[in-house]
Amino acid sequence: MRTIGNIPHPSLTISIFSMNDKYQIRFEAGPMEQLFKIPHTEVNGIEGIKQLVDDDFLQKVTERFNEMYVSFKEAKSRLK
Repeated sequence: MRTIGNIPHPSLTISIFSMNDKYQIRFEAGPMEQLFKIPHTEVNGIEGIKQLVDDDFLQKVTERFNEMYVSFKEAKSRLK
C-alpha cells in the first residue's frame, strides 16, 4: 500500500492510498476509522477523489463517526 495524498480537514485525518488497482480513502477520528475502496477506473486520480469527498459526503462520514462514538461509549460503559 502506498500513500499518494491527504485531504486537509479541521477535525478528520483523510489519507489516500493506492493498492491493487484500487484507491483507499481512510478517514480517522480518534480511535475510529472508516475506509472506502474505489477502483482506479472510477475516478480521475487524486483530483477525482477530492471531488468525490465533497461536503455532503463528509457530512455523512462525520455523522457515522458520531454514531460509532456513541456505540463504543455505550459498549464500554457495560464493561463496568
